[in-house]
Amino acid sequence: MADPSNPLIVQSDQTIFLEVHHPRYQEIRDKLSFFAELVKSPEHIHSYRITPLSIWNAASSGVLYDDIKDFLCVNTKYDISPNVYSNIEQYFQRYGKLKLLKTEDENVLFLTSDDQLLLEEIQGYKEISKLILRTDSKKNMYIHLLQRGNIKQKLIDIGYPVDDQVGFSEGEPFYFSLREQLISGDKFTLRPYQIEASNTFYQNGHERGGYGVIVLPCGSGKTVVGISVMEKVQCSTLILTTNIAACHQWIRELTEKTSISKDDIGEFTGERKEIKSITVATYQIIIRKSRKSNDFPYFYLFREKNWGLIIYDEVHLLPAPVFRITADIQSKRRLGLTATLIREDNKERNVFSLIGPKRYDVPWKELEKKGFIAEALCHEIRIPLRDDDRLKYVTSQTRSKFNIASTNINKISIIRELLFKHQNDQVLIIGQYIHQLELIAQEFKLPIITGKINNKDRERLYDSFREGDINVLVVSKVANFAIDLPDASVAIQISGTFGSRQEEAQRLGRILRPKNKSSFFYSLISKDTNEEEFAHKRQLFLTEQGYKYFIEDWVLE
Repeated sequence: MADPSNPLIVQSDQTIFLEVHHPRYQEIRDKLSFFAELVKSPEHIHSYRITPLSIWNAASSGVLYDDIKDFLCVNTKYDISPNVYSNIEQYFQRYGKLKLLKTEDENVLFLTSDDQLLLEEIQGYKEISKLILRTDSKKNMYIHLLQRGNIKQKLIDIGYPVDDQVGFSEGEPFYFSLREQLISGDKFTLRPYQIEASNTFYQNGHERGGYGVIVLPCGSGKTVVGISVMEKVQCSTLILTTNIAACHQWIRELTEKTSISKDDIGEFTGERKEIKSITVATYQIIIRKSRKSNDFPYFYLFREKNWGLIIYDEVHLLPAPVFRITADIQSKRRLGLTATLIREDNKERNVFSLIGPKRYDVPWKELEKKGFIAEALCHEIRIPLRDDDRLKYVTSQTRSKFNIASTNINKISIIRELLFKHQNDQVLIIGQYIHQLELIAQEFKLPIITGKINNKDRERLYDSFREGDINVLVVSKVANFAIDLPDASVAIQISGTFGSRQEEAQRLGRILRPKNKSSFFYSLISKDTNEEEFAHKRQLFLTEQGYKYFIEDWVLE
């Protein structure tokens, strides 16, 4: 029932406003985020939008239309326009209205629906009609097995996500077990949410399971969820990661937490080309093109073995060529792992259709409350430009303005103060511009990791940081993803990639491993510049997760 004391205003254009200062804000935000996308997050009112994709992801997670209708009805300030409910119901009805099934011919699939007019309508699309082998009297369509991914992509583009019930090839068996005790002697058990995520994905081997995306915060053990899924599947597995350091991390986790021998794990990177029952590869090597042609010579990895499972780590970064090959291998179980489904190229629908829908998500703050990830205190420190840099800034083009603001020399003074304040903590200084990072490393005599540093030296520095031999490390964006530095408790972000929300989430994730103290995330921003504008966009994701920024102005002495 509409009640002026409620926290939500639901607009007829499917925009939803949420009062930040309402006593039930956190509870409402957590539920709202399951079926609506955060759009803006200023101080007092946050705005969300209901979209087809947000509803389809909710439907895939088991949320029902009546659940959303009741939630909105109970929490709205004002009466809701009937068209909002009608649109939500229509989005729900479209999810799975088209079903993809097996036929007696293993090379042919069957696309059907209870709505014969819909089947007739979609055949009118040229891009879809090209994929149809034949139709029957009821307008059901038959397509070749190899077009399984393409047909799903084309259909979601016109607003009809497919319920793919074809199932998967079993893959080459590979048996192993999870350890009850780590090599270090510590006890090893899965956390409750990791078990739930794994079970929700696998669904006891049913064809409705075995594909999709699990969304969990950085530091919450997404790798362990992947390992748990592998243990359920018991088949050869291909794991795709962001970089060599992430490859090595997966290999460490597999050997420490399972009975898998290191001899059964292959590393497929720029340094090695091993293919074994469990193979860990980087996206970079997969999409490396041939010098002699425009081909991707390492695509053969996807067909070199009869994989039973493919894991896409940091699936929000999946390169476009990997989407292409994924469309061709829909018979393989596919697990995407990520802290955020936000993609800067807006290709979330491709993730949905080719990897699968969001199967599991949990609010970051919920895991923080239970001690599974660290409490993080976020500070934005705004720093003025020097007079000569201010003149240069106002006379420059937009992109140059951002560079000038990001590399503000006054940030060095703040870094000095923060390093003194956190001299007993493990600190990461993270930035975008190499010359800025090199200047800071030189100024404070600190070790630095950038793309110029070879992998052996990177690993040595990461290990020294993990072991406490060094407590401050300067890192470029190569450390944004999948680097396990469990004792890091302070991140100082000195520059970033424009308004990238996914980067903000990943960088915060570097300091979220659980520990017996709070973590600190500092963003250094040049005041009254476009860096401040981009910072607002970067904060969107963290605000959606319930984090607040303490904004401070720094005054030059």
